[in-house]
Amino acid sequence: MHSTTAVSTGIEIAYETFGAPGGRPLLLVNGLGAQMIGWHPELCTALVAEDFFVVRFDNRDVGRSTHLQDAPRPDLDAAMAGDFSSASYRLEDMAADAVGLLDALGVDQAHVVGVSLGGMIAQTMAIRHPDRVRSLTSIMSTPWFGIASPTAAVQVALSALSTSPPTTRAEAVERAVTLRKIIGSPGYPMDKPWIREVAGQSYDRCFDPTGIARQRLAVGASGDRTAALAHVTAPALVVHGDADPWIPLRAGQATAAALPNVELLVVPGMGHDLPRGIWPTLVAAISRLADRAESSAHPTVTS
Repeated sequence: MHSTTAVSTGIEIAYETFGAPGGRPLLLVNGLGAQMIGWHPELCTALVAEDFFVVRFDNRDVGRSTHLQDAPRPDLDAAMAGDFSSASYRLEDMAADAVGLLDALGVDQAHVVGVSLGGMIAQTMAIRHPDRVRSLTSIMSTPWFGIASPTAAVQVALSALSTSPPTTRAEAVERAVTLRKIIGSPGYPMDKPWIREVAGQSYDRCFDPTGIARQRLAVGASGDRTAALAHVTAPALVVHGDADPWIPLRAGQATAAALPNVELLVVPGMGHDLPRGIWPTLVAAISRLADRAESSAHPTVTS
């Protein structure tokens, strides 16, 4: 594993790599408020075994990448009412960060895998930078902010968690466990030791609730990608759990319906996380997609 930082679009991006640079480039894009360490090293190693050169990184405003401390304060109350004018950036900017990281690594094209918010960023990369995306894997994500509507019970529970951010490391760790109980996969065991480990490491690396709020606003300010996704012809894979209480299955189905060259993989019992039990299926599907993408000339976006 190799760790360092790179400057991308004026933003410093912290990243780590697994495997040999000669492998098939695979960029892992994480979700809202999630740091790159959330991509389990064993999952990364399993991808390396499929001849991938794996890159995981911190998005702007989380972890050790640049935090926009001087940006206007995000107004979440206004955002809930549909006013995203306090957004400091959009998904297009986060996608440009990722492309800049590929530039720094000397990677012309990558297989791009994103989860949740990361899936939205990956979609935006395929739309805005089609020549850089060899294949697209969108996991538990959505083409449109409004479709990510959890059940009423889940929304109430999550609202209670977000009213006051944790003030200590211990609180942050237990909050992460509680959150996973709400949105995790009911069909798979919950790995509490790993959840606690990542939550504690994330708190130590950088705890910035305001940065996470800026990411939330970026999603809402970026609008609907459905029409644009219809023009993406890079081979794509959409993965979604049938038990996701946060971004429901219909969001994944809408993503797949918008993409013309796509496979939809619905995982029974999977919620809004990546439990160890689905890794073999996920790794195999990503590898098959990469094989398919590499067996033909890379497609472009039509106008």
